Amino acid sequence: MNRALARLIAGQICVHACMTGMRMAAPLLALRQGHSAAAVGLLLALFALMQVVLALPAGRYVDRHGLKRPIGYAVVVACLGAWLALLWPIFAVLCLAALMTGGATGAAIIALQRHVGRTAAHDATQLKQVFSWLAIGPAASNFVGPFLAGQLIDHAGSAGIDGFRAAFALMAVLPLLTWFWVRNAVELPPVIAAAGPPQRAWDLMNELPFRRLLLVNWILASCWDVHTFAVPLLGHERGMSASVIGSILGAFAIAAAVIRLLMLLVAERLRERVVVAGAMLVTALLFAVYPLLGTALGMGLCSVLLGFALGSVQPMVMSLLHQITPAHRHGEALGLRLMVINASSVFMPMLFGSAGTVIGVGGLFWVIGAAVGGGAWLAGRMDEREPGKPV
Repeated sequence: MNRALARLIAGQICVHACMTGMRMAAPLLALRQGHSAAAVGLLLALFALMQVVLALPAGRYVDRHGLKRPIGYAVVVACLGAWLALLWPIFAVLCLAALMTGGATGAAIIALQRHVGRTAAHDATQLKQVFSWLAIGPAASNFVGPFLAGQLIDHAGSAGIDGFRAAFALMAVLPLLTWFWVRNAVELPPVIAAAGPPQRAWDLMNELPFRRLLLVNWILASCWDVHTFAVPLLGHERGMSASVIGSILGAFAIAAAVIRLLMLLVAERLRERVVVAGAMLVTALLFAVYPLLGTALGMGLCSVLLGFALGSVQPMVMSLLHQITPAHRHGEALGLRLMVINASSVFMPMLFGSAGTVIGVGGLFWVIGAAVGGGAWLAGRMDEREPGKPV
């Protein structure tokens, strides 16, 4: 990993940690204010809603303008969102902050992924390596954001400070660090598309491998959503503190980062579809066990194993996506992928909140576990093309 890539990863960690910290602190505050599980599900869904709305426009914008201009706008919006939650920590404002920090993070991630993919798009092995490095960013921020927010919520009160306000204040600072890391990045020359009629983003869906990739990615994204949604509820039901809940989520993030580091050592030997199919089977097994564990230690161990399984997926998906889409449309493809998986993230938490009152939190794990286990066969055929179409 060179210095330029390290700076981009650091910038990704900061803006993504802002969102993950908000995504952990805001639902806990809503629960303490007496809001229902369904309301918390709505709040969590809003972190993904703006990413659905902005994903395709952001992808096209990134294809035209590169890296730094989209990142600059994202930093401003994320800071404002966290700042509003700090000033007015009521449910309506928390919802607005979720929209702003979620949308800003999505746009920043598209810009970073496209830039990194273009700098290393020489062969499949190199793509897997650079996206394994880049995927460490979200894994690290999934630890940094919730862990720091949980610590501030629990311990700032001893100094006479509102813990939730302190957490929101820190989240407002983190995106500024993103600009510090990214500001000196060298822009790449634009990719000129071949002459021809204008193409729509949805034309990418005509390719069977891309459709399968999106479907598999959506199923796995639902697993992340279940874990993010259900662990705070399980912890709250069992009387765990915010710092313990944050540590369980943080253990998941650390495991996801570790497996991505290990994958760098064997990138040449990994086949995308084999890794993803295996991860889906392991996830199904862990989801069957997770709700039966009643202690923080047991939940933490299961969280680590789940982090190993789900953490291995993103580098493989990103590598395959860059292989099956044209270079001048990588931003659109990344935006379409982000839109599809976040569309489910908008509705799934609300569905989780409603279903959780009927079948319980444990039932959510079992239903999604069955779905991800059943989808493993599709992952095994992800890179197959339709007969008669060129490779």
